[in-house]
Amino acid sequence: MFSSVYSKIGAAFGRLSQSLRVQLLFLVLLTLFGAIGFNLYDSFWSADATARLVTDRTLLASARVIAEAVRVDEGGNVQVDVPPAALEMFDTGFGDRVFYQVTTVWGNLVSGFPDLPLPAAQRVGEDHAFHGADVRVLMLDHPVVGLPNDGTISVTVAVTHKSQYAMRRQLWLSDFSKQFVLVFLASLVTILGLQRGLAPALRLRDAVRERGRNRFDPLPPEMVQSELRPLVHALNDHMQRVQSQMAAQRRFVSNAAHQLRTPLALISTQASVAAREGDAVRRDEALVALRTSTRQISRLAGQLLTLSRAEPGSRRPRGDVTDLSKAAREILEAHAEEALKRNIDVGLEADGPVIVEGDGTMLREMLVNLIDNAIRYSGADGRVTVSVGQADGSAVVTVEDSGLGIPESERDHVFERFYRIMGTESEGSGLGLAIVREVVEGAGGWVSLGDAEGGGLIVTVRLPLA
Repeated sequence: MFSSVYSKIGAAFGRLSQSLRVQLLFLVLLTLFGAIGFNLYDSFWSADATARLVTDRTLLASARVIAEAVRVDEGGNVQVDVPPAALEMFDTGFGDRVFYQVTTVWGNLVSGFPDLPLPAAQRVGEDHAFHGADVRVLMLDHPVVGLPNDGTISVTVAVTHKSQYAMRRQLWLSDFSKQFVLVFLASLVTILGLQRGLAPALRLRDAVRERGRNRFDPLPPEMVQSELRPLVHALNDHMQRVQSQMAAQRRFVSNAAHQLRTPLALISTQASVAAREGDAVRRDEALVALRTSTRQISRLAGQLLTLSRAEPGSRRPRGDVTDLSKAAREILEAHAEEALKRNIDVGLEADGPVIVEGDGTMLREMLVNLIDNAIRYSGADGRVTVSVGQADGSAVVTVEDSGLGIPESERDHVFERFYRIMGTESEGSGLGLAIVREVVEGAGGWVSLGDAEGGGLIVTVRLPLA
């Protein structure tokens, strides 16, 4: 039972600690209490100094009254009748005890307590212990008419600390009450200010919540304060990107369905033809065509899967270490048979290991698509050259072919998904360069297209070195 109560209390405190209003209020109150704590500490010592000063002034006045009552009789004896006013000035209602001592310059006790402690200097109050009580003591030397050689007498007055401490407490409590009122008013103003200041942010929250799933029109920045307007601009930019991504996703799904529909229909037709064909030669031709269509749709499905994996946020970030020279060599060896069938001269130029960090699988897919596109579009008796090196602190991969190249007006479009140049006879899905761009940008690099020497296309990829 108690554990559930404690857990609920802990959850409530957890929610409060995540509140911006509570955090700001806490910071304001923490600052106020810190400043007030210092002020109260300082005011305590100021009150103590004031109380000591008042006590010392009272002690000095009492000593003067007593000293002025000292006289010398006809026989030369020093006598004193302590005036009641000298002692009554300490009667403040707190029950203080008063002690005094009057002595001559030669040390004779005239009146008072003989063992009363004496301060080190006159007219300066000191704290001492006397008869089991803490007292404040002050001494005054005063000349007396009638004493030989202008002699003086010493008057020492001591009083307990009750009145002094009461005065100090009253002064400090008065200051404390003012500080408390200040904290209360500051807290009230802070709460009201936070409520008023956060109202536009709450309106922004409600405006975002009330929007439908397909509503992405921009929010008006004027609905919040100037400090929050960058947040509104960021929300508008994010909604615009989401809208663009959703539109691109819809186009992708539509194009993918269209690209898959044609080979699937062709496979169905070829299978039907092969099943009905009685002639073995024509049936074999239909089966060969069926295998070709199957490979095409299998490759298209693989590219679609690779493209979805290359999109930002679709995979957990990886930090594989990949040698691009080694990976390019292995991929070229895997495509050697296809290149030999078309009599394409394939070469690799690599001075040594070129190490990059990232998703090793996607980096290999990037090289696969670059090399596959180069072989596919080079034509018979062509050439494909892959170069891997380093320049300006980056890994540089270039794939050059002897095909027809890509017109400059089309180079921005060929990175779009399913885009194919009109009149292209080579089979393909239009996903190869889209995959390359997604992988390269995901690895923090960039890709560009150019004209190869002697005709053809050269693709340049730059990636940060590990």
